[in-house]
Amino acid sequence: MSCNKLLSRYLLIVALLTLVSCSSQPSETLYTKCVQFPEGASLDTKIDMISRLVPTPQQLEWQQMELTAFLHFGINTFTGNEWGDGNDDPQLFNPSALDCEQWVSSLCDAGFKMVILTAKHHDGFCLWPTATTEYSVKSSPWRNGKGDVVRELREACDKHGMKFGLYLSPWDRNAECYGNSPEYNKFYMAQLSELLTNYGEVHEIWLDGACGEGPNGRVQVYDWDSIFALIRNLQPHAVTAIMGDDVRWVGNEGGLGRATEWSATLIAPKSYTHRNSANIELGLEEMSEDLGSRNLVAKADEAYWYPSEVDVSIRPGWFFHPEQNSEVRSLANLVDIYFRSVGCNSTLLLNIPPDSRGLLHEVDVERVKELSEYLRATFAENMVVNGDEARSVAIGESLEYDVVIDSTVNTLLIQEDISRGQRVEDFMVEIYSDGKWRCVAEATTIGYKRLLRFEELHPERLRITIRGARGVANISNVGLFYAEPLVDDVKMN
Repeated sequence: MSCNKLLSRYLLIVALLTLVSCSSQPSETLYTKCVQFPEGASLDTKIDMISRLVPTPQQLEWQQMELTAFLHFGINTFTGNEWGDGNDDPQLFNPSALDCEQWVSSLCDAGFKMVILTAKHHDGFCLWPTATTEYSVKSSPWRNGKGDVVRELREACDKHGMKFGLYLSPWDRNAECYGNSPEYNKFYMAQLSELLTNYGEVHEIWLDGACGEGPNGRVQVYDWDSIFALIRNLQPHAVTAIMGDDVRWVGNEGGLGRATEWSATLIAPKSYTHRNSANIELGLEEMSEDLGSRNLVAKADEAYWYPSEVDVSIRPGWFFHPEQNSEVRSLANLVDIYFRSVGCNSTLLLNIPPDSRGLLHEVDVERVKELSEYLRATFAENMVVNGDEARSVAIGESLEYDVVIDSTVNTLLIQEDISRGQRVEDFMVEIYSDGKWRCVAEATTIGYKRLLRFEELHPERLRITIRGARGVANISNVGLFYAEPLVDDVKMN
């Protein structure tokens, strides 16, 4: 037999043995969305289990969008209110030039991946011709009472490939049945059914927890179990936010993520009423600074994949007010918000409210365009050689990378493969130049994405050391970039 034939047979045998060996190894057990710790489990056991807590496919897709837009629009746009009382005349709603395609095309060009419309705010005025109430666009002069803002936005999203989300306020200050809990829950679910049945796929359903008294003086009790069962039935691929159990409110409206932001958290969603006592025992609420430390893990009996969404308005108000045109957030402020939201393992939901014409105002459009151009320029070229190669690293170990020669950098990007869990608890960033290593940044969690800024440097090599982790960390991407320094020149009230 020739040497070539012997070599071929040998390589075939090795390949088969390798295949058998790999297939016989036990795969890592992952826990999707929620994990319950065994009674009496040790801290080590709990840490191991929470390290293997992962997002659902919908949660992962949601996180990868990074930048989404809130569209606060309704009768408040025409009254100057932020929270209407439900008594404003529907005749006031009359945008002169409503153009949802202008909204979507402007936001699409600026890098936004989804829009969320306030289909109904607390005032109860509906932006679609609902059969549940006369307090809607069908009672307005706009489009002679035949208009449907929700449908026009849906069609614009389809045209431009934009994902589509809806906000439907549970609180309704116009509905007479509000406060009569069973009757209003039926009313609310009928509205939800219309929106989730007649407007195609809905990617995010945003439900805040605002709640007040009805005309009868009673506080409404929402039937969250039935509401979410309806959503799962009609839109099984949608994520539910805030009161939902897929996406968590960051805890403020200032655009600030936590320095330590865990997606694998110990806080139960508020709609899990059976878990309210557990949140109280752990001292957890939406604004708590610590939602996932080892100290909390030791006390908890359950954990959730519950990632953070940072919602903030581009203006002082959530609805459009013409007197605020000079107070639109500066580019420097928006960039800082991006770094402290997307760059802190969160998704940014930036509110850009349409004006009374039914258009995104020119100032707002220009500002988000500037943001898009800045981010594209900043992250256009990664100075780390082979930084996008996935690598695994244990506690105390380091990852080293070559850096493009003669590069100037001041920003680090690092990502974990969160499809395998969030694990890094503490890491250090060092650069090598002038014959020595020096530390330029330190941080705690990474998660989907972490961005760190430091002084302008000219490194030859980069080293990332994992100083704390919940098992082996799976790093999916590392980058060094240069972000042009900016000055904040807008003062907001």
